[in-house]
Amino acid sequence: MTTDLDSGHAPLTVLSEEEGMFRDAVASFADEHVRPRVQDMERAGKLDPQLIPAFFELGLMGIAVPERYGGAGGSLMMVTLAVEAVSRVDASAAILMDVQNTLVNSPITRYGNDAQHERYLARLTANTVGAYALSEPGSGSDAFGLSTRAERQGNDWVLTGRKLWITNGAEAEIFVIFATVDPSAGYRGITAFVVERGFAGFAVGKKEDKMGIRASSTTELILDGCRVPATNVLGPVGQGYKIAIETLNEGRVGIGAQMIGIARGALDTTVQYVRERTQFGKPIAQFQGVQFQLAQAATELEAARLMVYNAARLKDAGRAFAQEAAMAKLFSSQVGERVTSLCVELHGGYGYTKDYPVEKFYRDAKIGTIYEGTSNMQLQTIAKQLLRE
Repeated sequence: MTTDLDSGHAPLTVLSEEEGMFRDAVASFADEHVRPRVQDMERAGKLDPQLIPAFFELGLMGIAVPERYGGAGGSLMMVTLAVEAVSRVDASAAILMDVQNTLVNSPITRYGNDAQHERYLARLTANTVGAYALSEPGSGSDAFGLSTRAERQGNDWVLTGRKLWITNGAEAEIFVIFATVDPSAGYRGITAFVVERGFAGFAVGKKEDKMGIRASSTTELILDGCRVPATNVLGPVGQGYKIAIETLNEGRVGIGAQMIGIARGALDTTVQYVRERTQFGKPIAQFQGVQFQLAQAATELEAARLMVYNAARLKDAGRAFAQEAAMAKLFSSQVGERVTSLCVELHGGYGYTKDYPVEKFYRDAKIGTIYEGTSNMQLQTIAKQLLRE
């Protein structure tokens, strides 16, 4: 009898040799270089500047960029594996590379012209951090009610407005920014631009003081008559809506990977804790009530992992994946909250202190239901797909 393995259809979570070696290398990097820095970065509220070059040196900032531009020529699945592996140790470090790969490199690779590829991808894979700027003070879930304007003046576009909640804002030098060239055209007026930090009229504003992922910078951007060369329009004028949506679909897979990594990190440390913590004369791992809760958490985490991996595999195969990405992001963020909450509870009073890592995993997990589309927005996306005739 021919099995799926014989016919080349491997189980979803079985990795190719290349994928497995890559995941293990990233996991080792996270343990060796990220883990020792986590608490200091958390207290400082910023990434260790020495860590960022290490991400570039390992090739983690250009995983899916073609090799001719300095990237690894990898896949979304490889990005997923990397984000999951680093999130198991620190979600703040992971989101730096997640945004770089899914929200910056990807749209420039897909929609940029040859000149933009040459000018920006080589920098983004070598030593330059990027950021993605869609949200504004008055447009969060209503992401396309943009107030930022772009006006053509000669060979330039002049951008005016504010962007908010911009991940990597403090470190980034290259930004994919969305503005509308014609408010009366609705979403058909939205256009994407590649903006450099040094452009006249551009400034990075306030850095947010957040509950979780504290070492990851989240800032506002101020566009005060920011002059952007017409050669820096990304894709056709008026096609920014399409670019933003397709980019976010990919980004949601990355957030799913972050959530399953956070949950795995919390669960791993909790399993170790319950084996060692003694109450009533025996380790609490021997109590059936504890065992059942851990079993439920592990089951939900595995289900979330399957959904995230499936969405990544669909994208890499060139198949439609928007609904699966929304489902993966929705469910993995819910699982991340539930698993990390349970892990805090199983640590008892210790779990509520900063002496143990589970409180940080718990705080970091909350953002998963909010950014790159709230859970309600994911439900809306899923419902539209289900009800489409």
